[in-house]
Amino acid sequence: MLLNEVIDLLKEQDSLLLFKNARKVRDSIFDRSIFQRGVIEFSNHCRKNCHYCGLRMDNKALGRFSMDRSSILATVRIAIESGMGTIVLQSGEQDSSGFEHIGFIIKEIKKNTELAVTLCLGDQSEDTYKLWRDCGADRYLLKAETFDEKLHSCFRPGQSIKRRLKNVETLQKLGYETGSGIITGLPGMTVEILAEDLLKLSRLALDMIAVGPFVPHPCTPLGKNVPGAMDESLRAVALLRIMNPLCNIPSTSALDALSAQGRELGLYAGANVIMPSITPEQVRAGYTIYPGKNSSTISVKETIGKLQQRVCNAGYQLSSLQGKSPNKNEQDQEFINVQ
Repeated sequence: MLLNEVIDLLKEQDSLLLFKNARKVRDSIFDRSIFQRGVIEFSNHCRKNCHYCGLRMDNKALGRFSMDRSSILATVRIAIESGMGTIVLQSGEQDSSGFEHIGFIIKEIKKNTELAVTLCLGDQSEDTYKLWRDCGADRYLLKAETFDEKLHSCFRPGQSIKRRLKNVETLQKLGYETGSGIITGLPGMTVEILAEDLLKLSRLALDMIAVGPFVPHPCTPLGKNVPGAMDESLRAVALLRIMNPLCNIPSTSALDALSAQGRELGLYAGANVIMPSITPEQVRAGYTIYPGKNSSTISVKETIGKLQQRVCNAGYQLSSLQGKSPNKNEQDQEFINVQ
C-alpha cells in the first residue's frame, strides 16, 4: 500500500468498507477465534521518563510496588483456570538487576504449564534478551510509540528510535516472536506521520502489532492534552490488519479507556487478540499508564470473565490456544526445508 493511499484511508469519514475488508482478512486467517493473553503487570517501577506514561520515574504521586515470585506464579495459575493460552509478564522498565527473578519465573511457567510466555520489559542488553530466551520466553513486545524521530525523542527523553529498532532486530535474531506498535493521536502527530508509522511497522516483518489511542495522564507533561480520536485508532488497526494479514493484533485496553465498548470496536476493525490485565486487585490500581487503566476493583477472575463475556456477546469464539504467529510457523517450516 502506498503512502497516499494510507493517508486517504485515515482521512476517510466513512470507514465501514475499510473495517469490513479488515475483518474479511482477519477471518480468512483466524476465523472468528480470539486468542487470550493474560497480562501480569508485576511492577510499576520504571527508570524511564516518557512524557505520556503514568509510570514515569518523575511521577512522585505514584505508590510503587513489585510482586514477588510466589504471587506472580499464583496469578499464572488463575490465568490457566480462566482459559488463557499466553501469559504476558509486563513491568515498567528496570535494568537487568531489577529483573533477576524473571529467568526463574519463565522456567517455572514453561516447566509446569503449556502457556506461551511473552515479555514486555523494555530496552535491555542483547545478553539479557538471550538469557530470557534461553530460559524459554517465546515472545517479546517492544513498542516504538512513533517512528518520527522528532516526536520520539521529544516524548521519550534520552531515547532514540534507532536504538529501539536495533533492539527489535536483536529480538528477531534471537528467535523471539517479536512485536512492536504505536500510539495514535500523540500531540503533534499528523495524519502523514501516522501513515508513515503504519507503513514502517509493516516493513518490520513483525509477529505482533499493537496500536491504541493516546490517553492523557494528569501526572505527566502531556496531561492537559486531548485524547487521541477513537475513529483514527480503529482505522489504524484496520489498515495494519490489511497490510499484515498474518500478524496477531490485540484490541487494546486503551480503546476501553475511551469507550465502554472499545475492545469490541477493536475486534470489529480487525483485531484478533484480547489481553486482559490479570494483575491482582491488591496492586492493580498502581499500574496506571493512563487513567481508566486497571481502575476496576473486582477480582481477577471476574475481570477476565466480564471481558470474555463481552467477546462472546460480540459474536466471537474464545481460544485457549497459545496463538503462535502464522508468520513464525512459516519461518520454522522454511528452516526445516533448508535443513
